[in-house]
Amino acid sequence: MKSIMLVCSAGMSTSLLVTKMKTASNEMNLEVEIFAVAEVDAKNHYDKANIVLLGPQVRFLKDKIEKEVKEYSIPVLVIDSISYGMMDGKKVLESALNSLKLKN
Repeated sequence: MKSIMLVCSAGMSTSLLVTKMKTASNEMNLEVEIFAVAEVDAKNHYDKANIVLLGPQVRFLKDKIEKEVKEYSIPVLVIDSISYGMMDGKKVLESALNSLKLKN
């Protein structure tokens, strides 16, 4: 099962997006674990993630987090601000899954 970790400044603004992504994954009959964490707690969860998605408001953390996850070979993506703003869980989920396919 793939695991997608969303990171934002407090871990709360992504909660609704996680719910929407879970709904989309259920509709697509996918077994995917999706969870959100605050940036300060992210490093405690890298070992559980196959991909890290950053909320647009923390895009400045991309280089830092890429260095932190290097040993895990985890891709780090910034969520498209339009998809994020519209809380388009399906589009964000598809983007994450496509990145994982390219990685493997």
